[in-house]
Amino acid sequence: MRRRPVFALLAGVVAVVVAGAYSLLRPVRLEPAAIAQEGSGDAGRGERVFWAGGCVSCHAASVAPGTEATDRPILAGGPPLVTPFGTFYGPNISPDPEHGIGRWSLADFANALQRGVDPAGRHLYPAFPYTSYSRMTPADVADLYAFLRTLPASPADAPPNDLPFPFNLRISLGLWKALFLNSEPVVTLAVDASDAARRGQYLVEGPGHCGECHTPRRLSGAGGLDASLWLAGGPAPEGDGRIPNITPGGELADWSEDDLVNYFETGFTPDFDSVGGSMVEVQHNLARLPKEDLQAIAAYLKAVPAIESDAQ
Repeated sequence: MRRRPVFALLAGVVAVVVAGAYSLLRPVRLEPAAIAQEGSGDAGRGERVFWAGGCVSCHAASVAPGTEATDRPILAGGPPLVTPFGTFYGPNISPDPEHGIGRWSLADFANALQRGVDPAGRHLYPAFPYTSYSRMTPADVADLYAFLRTLPASPADAPPNDLPFPFNLRISLGLWKALFLNSEPVVTLAVDASDAARRGQYLVEGPGHCGECHTPRRLSGAGGLDASLWLAGGPAPEGDGRIPNITPGGELADWSEDDLVNYFETGFTPDFDSVGGSMVEVQHNLARLPKEDLQAIAAYLKAVPAIESDAQ
């Protein structure tokens, strides 16, 4: 008879542990107050967010060299992203109701974009940079959603992700998000930072998700960004080549803000070299933004802490 209290205690401990583990691993959605009103988005404003976010780079077929990206891309899924964790494929996010996101509500879209949770309640992999998109305003999310709904629908299905064990277990992403999903600003700007630099911070840290490539990842930390080396460059996510350090202490230290803006607009460096590699599509996207946005990005890049390239 004395065993019953012991068994009850053990059962209680197990229940607490299981409940705690579930609370860490379960998908967490946005609070309704953090989502704009359904139908409030403006497609015209959303196009600006679309190009700032570079959605076409992962969700549409690559543009052939020497040709320009279309204003109305078909977002049926993009090229494979090969990483140390496996191969990811950007899904169809066209308005097709069966194969794309045509049946998603604004709330569905916002939760996928900013919390990495699909309408079925499953975790999405952070190859989709929701850790950056979490910093977007509800209005920008609604505008982007409105613009995506104006693009051509496609009945195509992107290939499924090809991930080895244990990375194919989505449940572990709950713990990953607890460690790395943070909507707070990465950099604390100076009190007297310009309005342009603050706008640039939003664009770079939020929709532009520049840190996803220009900040090294801690593989020992399951691939989360190392914020102490923000924008300091590192190995390319695909494992081929190196992404440059774009802090004031890196490869672009001698570039002026005007040099940066010209590079975003034209693809030419101050010494008349041209953009290359994965930055080609990024530059094409940036060139579609109004000049004040490019000036804001440049102002922010000159305001972030300088990190020497040999400090990594």
